[in-house]
Amino acid sequence: MVSWINRRVARPEAPRLRPRVAPTELTKVDFTELVPEAVPFLGQAAYIQLVFFEALSTAVQTAPTLRAKEGLSAAAGVALRKHHSLIAELRLLGVEPVDVMTPFAPATDRLEASMRSGDWHELLLAIHVVSGMLDGYFSRLANGLHADLSRRVRAILDEAGSATVLEHELGLAIAELPGLADRLALWGRSLVGDTLLIARSALRASDARGLDERVEPIFTELIADHTRRMDALGLTA
Repeated sequence: MVSWINRRVARPEAPRLRPRVAPTELTKVDFTELVPEAVPFLGQAAYIQLVFFEALSTAVQTAPTLRAKEGLSAAAGVALRKHHSLIAELRLLGVEPVDVMTPFAPATDRLEASMRSGDWHELLLAIHVVSGMLDGYFSRLANGLHADLSRRVRAILDEAGSATVLEHELGLAIAELPGLADRLALWGRSLVGDTLLIARSALRASDARGLDERVEPIFTELIADHTRRMDALGLTA
């Protein structure tokens, strides 16, 4: 187990990961055995998108420039559209979205609280790290849903959202503010453990023995994606 330590509060341990693997290794994982039933899967994914919308809305409110407000508000709109599209899928299945999302609220709200615990630049990086990891992760897990639903859910989650504007605003700030890069690099590392715990909780039989070994390639590739995301900003993952 690797413990990702937040400089503000203690973090729970996340699964230990080996060095990154090539993306092709993900084909060895049978997603149909790992993905929960469609209803809880959609409920968790929908609530996560709502959290991204809320975090982006906060970033809009506290943005220092009109340019940043405009870009972030567009990104918030994408997250809200994803949320509504996912709850529409739940209604097609004949369930009440609020009832399905409620069990996932406590853990996801704790993650959101940690995302909001820094200043504006740390909030932007938190959204970039967490949404980047979880959007890609849930899109991959959607391969385990039945064909029609899988195709629709992946189309929802794969819509480009906040990455471009977040990279732009963070890149400008890192270039202009001495010391910010080191602080953000540490902050980005502190977020990974909590994000992986949310990812693990989405799996069927998440407490089953031997699960860590079976899903290790998925988490390893998530870390590789995170590293590439941080590298693009000139930050050390």
